[in-house]
Amino acid sequence: MTLQGKTALVTGGTSGIGRAVAQRLARHGAQVIVTGRDKQRGDEVIAEIEAEGGKARFITADLANFDDVRRLAEAAADVDVLVNNAGIFPGGPTEQTTPEDLDLVFAVNVKAPFYLTAAIAPRMAAQGGGAIINISTMAATIGMNGLAAYGASKAAIEALTRSWTAEYGPQGVRVNVVAPGPTHTPASVAMGEMFDALTASLPAGRGADPDEIAAAVSFLASDEASFIYGAVLPADGGRVAV
Repeated sequence: MTLQGKTALVTGGTSGIGRAVAQRLARHGAQVIVTGRDKQRGDEVIAEIEAEGGKARFITADLANFDDVRRLAEAAADVDVLVNNAGIFPGGPTEQTTPEDLDLVFAVNVKAPFYLTAAIAPRMAAQGGGAIINISTMAATIGMNGLAAYGASKAAIEALTRSWTAEYGPQGVRVNVVAPGPTHTPASVAMGEMFDALTASLPAGRGADPDEIAAAVSFLASDEASFIYGAVLPADGGRVAV
């Protein structure tokens, strides 16, 4: 599998799954544009990629800020691969979710990928094709207590993936989803015993390493997945199957 000659944009690429995705795409030969809010962490990722012989650059962007989304879309409009990974996942009871919380979740998890895709997919189509991989979650399929806003935002992303497949697929743009289950990231550490409870419910009996999720993303980004359009690939240790 190779991504030589390809350029990829990975949002939320400074930590966790996004960081692993950026590193793996670079190992397969892609030039990677990493974006995130923290320049120091971004520079660390770039340095790691370059130390392995890869090529990458960092663009600072806060995807809750629409001006940043527009600026990022302009700066990275000609990529061959777009990974809409950046997301926020506040939890809590529905009645405690404020309008500001809900707006923020949908701004980052839905609105930003929507407008990045709107800017980038037509350019991919004009160049003869490309690959867009959206990162969802098992909570988009399984009802999970305390994750109503997050699950709804990711269910929206899965619906958009189907719509974008109908819209851009005939022009050679493949749009797919990777839906992870519990994954060992800096954010999961803060979950404490809740993370352990989630992993105990998986047939795999453990949480994922970020690179295992990145492997699924890399496959869908490559020509090995040339006939896969509009799919949701669960990378959740079997959770949605039981």
